[in-house]
Amino acid sequence: MPLGDNLGDKSDSRYCGVETEFNDDMPHVLSYNINGGFDFVVAPLMEPGYRPSLINNASRESSVLPFAGSDLVLSPAQWSSHVVGKISSWIDLDSEDDVFREDSEIALKQELAWASHLSLQACLLPTPKGNSCANYARCVNQILQNLNNMQLWLRIPLVKSDDDDDSVNGTSDGMVVELTDSWELWNSFRELCEHHSQLSVALDVLSSLPSVNSLGRWFGEPVKAAIVHTDSFLTNTRGYPCLSKRHQKLLSGFFYYSIQIVVSGKAVHKLPAGSSPSGSGQTDINAQQAQRHEIRSYLDYIGYLYQKMEPLPEQERFELGYRDFLQSPLQPLMDNLEAQTYETFEKDSVKYIQYQRAVSKALVDRIPDENASTTTVVLMVVGAGRGPLVRASLQAAEETGRKLKVYAVEKNPNAVVTLHSLVKLEGWENIVTIISCDMRCWEAPEKADILVSELLGSFGDNELSPECLDGAQRFLKPDGISIPSSYTSFIQPVTTSKLYNDVKLHKDLLHFETAYVVKLHRLAKLSPSQDVFTFSHPNYSASKSNQRYKKLRFEIPIETGSFIVHGFAGYFDSVLYKDVHLGIEPTTATPNMFSWFPIFFPLRSPVYVKAGSPLDFHIWRCFGNTKVWYEWCVTSPTASPIHNSNGRSYWVGL
Repeated sequence: MPLGDNLGDKSDSRYCGVETEFNDDMPHVLSYNINGGFDFVVAPLMEPGYRPSLINNASRESSVLPFAGSDLVLSPAQWSSHVVGKISSWIDLDSEDDVFREDSEIALKQELAWASHLSLQACLLPTPKGNSCANYARCVNQILQNLNNMQLWLRIPLVKSDDDDDSVNGTSDGMVVELTDSWELWNSFRELCEHHSQLSVALDVLSSLPSVNSLGRWFGEPVKAAIVHTDSFLTNTRGYPCLSKRHQKLLSGFFYYSIQIVVSGKAVHKLPAGSSPSGSGQTDINAQQAQRHEIRSYLDYIGYLYQKMEPLPEQERFELGYRDFLQSPLQPLMDNLEAQTYETFEKDSVKYIQYQRAVSKALVDRIPDENASTTTVVLMVVGAGRGPLVRASLQAAEETGRKLKVYAVEKNPNAVVTLHSLVKLEGWENIVTIISCDMRCWEAPEKADILVSELLGSFGDNELSPECLDGAQRFLKPDGISIPSSYTSFIQPVTTSKLYNDVKLHKDLLHFETAYVVKLHRLAKLSPSQDVFTFSHPNYSASKSNQRYKKLRFEIPIETGSFIVHGFAGYFDSVLYKDVHLGIEPTTATPNMFSWFPIFFPLRSPVYVKAGSPLDFHIWRCFGNTKVWYEWCVTSPTASPIHNSNGRSYWVGL
């Protein structure tokens, strides 16, 4: 049964599995573990003593493979929903023993063929036995080319030593692997398998953990499961299993990123008789189940950690459906927005509260209290949409006791219809003048004291706010105020296997040279963001140009280890007026605002960065007669192609 009900969480992390030994009575294995509280089993499919070479040629064709029961012993739904196949752990496709290597390849293919026949959702592949795994990867890659929808989970121990000495680490299946950084093993394997989307990771969580920075890399990788060993648990004062604070925090991360927990191993805690698990702070409502399943106390503790998590905030629940969903940025000058898009933006009350605060401060600075009743401020809303900025400005005027005359300039004729209805409904006819025109073509009858706009994109300038406001500043008085007064874009390198594979699905250059708006979720942020381009308004510089170029160097802490960069996440921060700001840059983001998701600049080929090496990134903002576009590339540690040269794939039309 699920670990619990966490408000807003419908992810796979609600379900917990258990790793079992080989047993040819699969109905018993399943009923024992499901009745014991687990949701699925990770079970061997083949008798562990089986070796293809031990069967002589004469009997090979007539022999029955020693699988764990016929496909008929469970229903198709049970196989599919409750069983993850565990491939034999003895398999070593890179063994120097030719017979053993051939046996391994035959057995691997037989077991995966059987799993596919059973329509299992996933199979757990054994950990590569050494640092060289080329033949193993070759065989898996061949299988992936013709696999149904089944996922292959490669078992990787979660280890990274803090020095250059090789450390010896074990996995729960008894295999010993010499590793300094297990991420390197995973990266080598997935590179050989061409970053295949059906190849993912099952992390073996051991009693000691790598550094926080090193752990962070894994959240951008396709980790589907975390195998937690019973000997990784500590003992609380009541004698029940519990985890260290670091392990607890790690499991919270797994829950948040929809990574399923699998409990592995025998019970190593001798539970006190007749008492309930104090580690969970809850009474076991089914004591008989706890007695029946020897490791139920470990499941109870994991369930306790899951239920202890804070429920998702309202904003995140609203954004759940958008997580890691690639969207093309808006083309606000070329296209007219639809009513549904306007409605979504208008629901963002936090944004308009900030605008109202900015207008209020500007009005107070513009008109002293003694002149408030005699002086009328001319305010122009350029890109008025359906009127939320008009409303915010008028509320600011009422709040500060200032008189206002508003021009609402909007090029979308459909939005203008709504604007007229709003003005009539609110009785603003004597205050608000609606201009149905592109701001770049309009000739204003008078100069404005304040110019208000919401033309910002996810990267600040990516929806042509600089070009629009440079053109509109002719409406301003020489000492006029622009809201926003400035905005800066930011960028940071990320690991995001999910987004990389989504882009790769298109199998073309165009999609790898497009910047996407996306609610980033499954990613590792490898370094703090750095500022890129800044634009200020009004801009009266004689040599003003909106063309930009920036080179950035990212230094990643050496304890992070090596990593892979799939692309760059972009954000913005805007100064609306003085100390009133608006933005999505992670360290200064405006809370509970959902009008903007980050922007993502993908790389055509992921870039491998060795531990301690700097990462050099270049980005250009270019413009022509009819469009504005970005070009970007990496030059260190290796050079990538310059993406989107001449705006050949992605551009914003003027």
